[in-house]
Amino acid sequence: MASVSTVDFGQIVAAATRLSTAQRDGVPCAPVRDLIGPANIAAAYAVQSRIIADFVAGGRTPVGRKIGLTSPAVQAQLGVDQPDFGVLFSDMNCPTTQPVDVRRLLQPKVEAEVAFVLSGDIDVEVDAVTVRAYVECGVAALEIVDSRVAGWDITLGDTIADNASSGLYALGDRVPVGELPDLTTIAMSMAENGTMVSEGKGADCLGSPWAALAWLANTSRELGAPLRAGEVVLSGALGPMAPVTPGATYTATISGIGAVSTLFTEGASA
Repeated sequence: MASVSTVDFGQIVAAATRLSTAQRDGVPCAPVRDLIGPANIAAAYAVQSRIIADFVAGGRTPVGRKIGLTSPAVQAQLGVDQPDFGVLFSDMNCPTTQPVDVRRLLQPKVEAEVAFVLSGDIDVEVDAVTVRAYVECGVAALEIVDSRVAGWDITLGDTIADNASSGLYALGDRVPVGELPDLTTIAMSMAENGTMVSEGKGADCLGSPWAALAWLANTSRELGAPLRAGEVVLSGALGPMAPVTPGATYTATISGIGAVSTLFTEGASA
């Protein structure tokens, strides 16, 4: 694997600036792989870290993490072959009682997944079984992913650098961890205005959402940023992404957990 040392610091800064400018101006940019390479994971996370630091300095509050690229269907859509992660901020959380204005985003797509709320810090190595001791509850979630890269023309390096193509998210009702079903066998369906646009199952998320959470916990701990109590973790898509259409309502239903629904508007709702 390539390392940050193979990429000049100025290129890290330039990549972060390109992505941040695209978000600030609302105009998608060219990929950043010309600066950091298509699969230099260390360099890509260095870009992400710089962007996150700027967000925090600007007053945004981190509240959790998101895992991306867990579903084979999503990996195939984007032409990548491994998961990644990004950081969630408080202003990304969209109450389901309010519509989401798509003008907050550049190129939104929506996907359904299981979210977790953590009950404790995860500062030891875990697996898909032991990680459950650190979870307070599970939630049906919609993640509204976005890309600052024009046309979603991304490699693994591009999406990692772009905070794992994070956008917004919406959460349904909480289900206590002891009442969660077998997350390997759960079924997901997502509809746009009542018409099915995505289907999947728990096993499509790195084997199960528990396995995805364990991967993130171990990876974050190795990087010196362990998951903390109270954080929200989006565990990754259970099926293919769908483009967001202004005026449409998207509803995800996950067996044994519940449903979550969000209306997207373009400007003020009626």
